[in-house]
Amino acid sequence: MSVSTVAAAPSVCAPLPVLGRDVTVPLVTGGEVTYAALDYAASAPALQRVWDDVAAYAPYYGSVHRGAGYLSQLSTDLFENARRTVAEFLDCREDDQVVFTRSTTDSLNLLAAALPADCRVFVFETEHHASLLPWRGAQVTYLDAPRSPREAVETLERALAGRDPYGPTLVCVTGASNVTGELWPVRELAAAAHAHGARIVLDAAQLAPHHEVSVAGLDVDWVAFSGHKLYAPFGSGVLAGRADWLRAAEPYLAGGGASRKVGRRQDGGVDVEWHDSAARHEAGSPNVIGAYALASACKALTEAGFDALVAREQYLVRAVRDGLADVPEVRFLSLFGDEAPRVGVLSFVVEGWNSSHFAAALSAEYGIGVRDGLFCAHPLLRTLLGSDPQAQGECGSPEAAPGEKSLNAIRVSFGAGTPDEHVERFVRAVKELVTDGAKWSYRTEDGRCVPDTSA
Repeated sequence: MSVSTVAAAPSVCAPLPVLGRDVTVPLVTGGEVTYAALDYAASAPALQRVWDDVAAYAPYYGSVHRGAGYLSQLSTDLFENARRTVAEFLDCREDDQVVFTRSTTDSLNLLAAALPADCRVFVFETEHHASLLPWRGAQVTYLDAPRSPREAVETLERALAGRDPYGPTLVCVTGASNVTGELWPVRELAAAAHAHGARIVLDAAQLAPHHEVSVAGLDVDWVAFSGHKLYAPFGSGVLAGRADWLRAAEPYLAGGGASRKVGRRQDGGVDVEWHDSAARHEAGSPNVIGAYALASACKALTEAGFDALVAREQYLVRAVRDGLADVPEVRFLSLFGDEAPRVGVLSFVVEGWNSSHFAAALSAEYGIGVRDGLFCAHPLLRTLLGSDPQAQGECGSPEAAPGEKSLNAIRVSFGAGTPDEHVERFVRAVKELVTDGAKWSYRTEDGRCVPDTSA
């Protein structure tokens, strides 16, 4: 069943223009084909509008916050307007801070560095490593993978009720899984956290590009996300939310911009007065173009309308699942069940195939870019694949030669810029590979499965 046989709802919008939509790539079997970028969950292609905005601004680039010249003043206004745009995009509360960072990982590490002393952290084993690993200075409780949204809330409630009720506590949870795409019950988890005197941070890296995120509506204390998953170039991220822990913490980086006043003491040392604003954690010359690009993406998605974007994405999700429903060798991975609401992220395994081999064949023979491996969510993948969730595995390592079983999966992901043809080609390619096998020979090289061109 191809995408073209599925009747699109009237509210489904056309794909948004993105960079790279006309790029062609060589096939190992000969010829070229337009590249089908189906790895949005790793990095989404930049929107054409975002790139145009950046190009228009580039000649006016100037250092922010310190310069008296016209271009510096212009860049400062643009940088701070970008902050306000992000706050509006996230529906932040009036006294929330928006801190620009490098990525979701950077944002969560910043928050981890700002935790009060003796803070307890609760995090599900299902998290991406960006959410799972930053809390090294805290007492961390890892929660088992739930098998339903209700079980997720109940698991958290039991864990919080059993802790020492005194002292600061933080819950970290994803909005949408980077492995299964499933939506998590964020509002209910926030209510459970607050009922037990805890705070909650939302990893929205996979949620914000696909669904409207309201800090106020979800009642989360912080939210973190990345520009490169939100159709902006690499190198920008956001931590937005309550200011008190951020103001009380030592600056994430010490240096210019974070300090309000610096003076020498008679004993030879220095006295520093740090900013209380977001600048406290933005030392150094900021990534102005990155912040501007991220804000441009926020505007573009808001203007396109999330209702229409979600409708189109669900249309593509149905096309993939329905198109492969009659292929018993394909098993989709899920925590909450096949019918659970999800964003455009689907992971699967193919019986009889090494996942790296299958992904390599999709690329080399069909020009389709997907991802294989453990997706920087090793404990979750081990649970979903029936292995020991405590076992270690290399991210992206095939762990087996072509044709041998591996404890890895394949992930296909898409979004606002995905054309129907890319999904049609993917469904057709999966069916052909399962039925007919690969047309080329492959070998393992430097931990990756690649076409064997030695023959």
